[in-house]
Amino acid sequence: MTTLEERILGGLDEEQRTVATTLNGPLCVLAGAGTGKTRAITHRIAYGVHTAVYKPNQVLAVTFTSRAASEMRTRLRDLEAGGVQARTFHAAALRQLQYFWPQAIGGQLPAIVDHKAQLVAEAARRLRITTDRAAIRDMAAEIEWAKVSMLTPEGYVAAAAGRAEPAGLDVRTVARLFQSYEDVKSDRHVIDFEDVLLLTVGILDEDPRVAASVREQYRHFVVDEYQDVSPLQQRLLDLWLGGREELCVVGDASQTIYSFTGATPSHLLNFTAAHPQAPVVRLVRDYRSTPQVVNLANRLLSSRRLEPGVAERDVQWAEPLELLAQRETGPEPEFTECSDDEAEAAHVARRIRSLLDDGVAAAQIAVLFRTNGQSQAYEQALAAEGIGYQLRGGERFFQRREVRDAILALRAASRQPADDAVPQLCRDVLASLGYAAQAPAAGGAVRERWESLSALVALADELAVARADRESPFTLLEFVAELDERAATQHAPTVQGVTLASLHSAKGLEWDAVFLVGLSEGLMPISFAEDQGDYDEERRLLYVGITRARKHLSLSWSTARTPGGRASRRPSRFLDQLRPQSSSRVAAKTPGGGVRRRKAATPPTCRVCGSLLGSAAERKLGRCLDCPSTYDEAVYESLRDWRLNTAREAEVPAFVIFTDATLMAIAEAMPDSPTSLSKVSGVGAAKLERYGKDVLDILGAGSSPA
Repeated sequence: MTTLEERILGGLDEEQRTVATTLNGPLCVLAGAGTGKTRAITHRIAYGVHTAVYKPNQVLAVTFTSRAASEMRTRLRDLEAGGVQARTFHAAALRQLQYFWPQAIGGQLPAIVDHKAQLVAEAARRLRITTDRAAIRDMAAEIEWAKVSMLTPEGYVAAAAGRAEPAGLDVRTVARLFQSYEDVKSDRHVIDFEDVLLLTVGILDEDPRVAASVREQYRHFVVDEYQDVSPLQQRLLDLWLGGREELCVVGDASQTIYSFTGATPSHLLNFTAAHPQAPVVRLVRDYRSTPQVVNLANRLLSSRRLEPGVAERDVQWAEPLELLAQRETGPEPEFTECSDDEAEAAHVARRIRSLLDDGVAAAQIAVLFRTNGQSQAYEQALAAEGIGYQLRGGERFFQRREVRDAILALRAASRQPADDAVPQLCRDVLASLGYAAQAPAAGGAVRERWESLSALVALADELAVARADRESPFTLLEFVAELDERAATQHAPTVQGVTLASLHSAKGLEWDAVFLVGLSEGLMPISFAEDQGDYDEERRLLYVGITRARKHLSLSWSTARTPGGRASRRPSRFLDQLRPQSSSRVAAKTPGGGVRRRKAATPPTCRVCGSLLGSAAERKLGRCLDCPSTYDEAVYESLRDWRLNTAREAEVPAFVIFTDATLMAIAEAMPDSPTSLSKVSGVGAAKLERYGKDVLDILGAGSSPA
């Protein structure tokens, strides 16, 4: 075996090595969380390239996010297989569509719209259908589902039978709106992201010359996260293959969490039926998590139960992979019940502070929740503790001013000859922009700027180490090219700060410490889960959350939404067989002596438009933020002025007194007694005692005759 082959295959376990050395024919890889699937398939591609079985430009690796594709390209470059194409389905299809459109269709490819909302709203107006923001969002999602399921407006009616009615509209109305949406796009000469796939499929299906050209270009295919393939993506993959079987698929049915977008694990589960000659390799050695975390994840899947009245034959379910932990032992997962949401957020912030004091890096800690609306309480709790955080889905890293300035400075420096290695050059260049080896004592913008620059320095260190074995040194020019590519795909480096993210957006990521919060009925599983399929997907979502943790794992829930509120919540049903105290679950005795389980809390709706309230601020107000308010502006401003003065005297941030949402809720409710003030969301017993008299005095003044 050559040195290069040892480098590619030497660090792989037995199953990974089987994947890496099975280069021809169909191959199915069932890969559990943390088992090194990306390592296995990138080393497979590299081994194929270096043994001349593959030509780099004839390999197409497909995955589902730009970040994952960028990471795959980086790994392949590190293995000196940089000519391989690694793209998302949409990116690969768009590239082909742009190239073949002039010859297959003629003219210029229509512009692609970023969001459907405006087009859906226009389609609804044409049909005189009354909509609000929530209805438009639901309709856009339904249209996306229909298109990736390869349904026309005419075919939608039959296929959607039994589905939940989006925005309360019957299937025929939805079909009419779907057609109207397509008409609006045609009138404006634009296409959407699903059209990119549909049009590519249409051209490949109808033009033999184009299909032959694509199949001549790409001979070998690798598809990651295969459990998330939609019928439309599978159709595109089939056309790329053209009946050939040079296909490797990798996936885990237990991590199917995007069914609402049309993803289905059926293609993964039925792969050997479609390709009888395909060997199946199972990756079950978990290198990410401690035995304690792995054991909890295994127990969660093994304790799956059917809802009453559902037969096993009526649901699709793959036998889950049982993971085998390879790491050293660690702490047991923590289970914590809190009195209310604010108390839960405060508890999590204190535990994070303890981890930071013990040396765990902030960038290696995450708080994961079911809905984005849950983030506000944790943002406030972390801010009150003086802990920096980053909200996944917030401002993109490469759009930050200091990052753009840094890349410009590094690009300019890369044109000059230098003897120093990349990491030191990067430090020297960024020092002029505010980078220093030690973090600044100041917080706010100064700290955030330093964290951005520090992330670039850390990336330079990481890449220099990864490419240390190459014959030629890693240059600053190459580092700038890496940054340009990452900026194009939004593959951001690690930033120092606790990550706040939804469970869905955490897929594919991992941290040393993970806090899974809000694990109560109504949120996990979510209140609109209706059937066995919905409950199974919610369980898989929690499984994904658990398997993000390397060492520390905390699971928590609260019994009431607001301080002083009625303790009507109960822990998620998924925790029944996991937490040590599950046998003593809170229950209430009925007069007949039986046990009555408490009814699960459900998210509230807007008192103005009836939409589901998504954020904590909206839930406090009892209405959507963009629905008409009913408070007196003068009263609200008086409350804000009082809060500002009180915060200054106490030397605390203003939101610690009351948040804006709480002040709005107070101004709208206009309570006239301590009892009625205590009923306003966000006004707990402690705040009522401390600030109640002042607030009631202001309201009294505001409501008195002029």
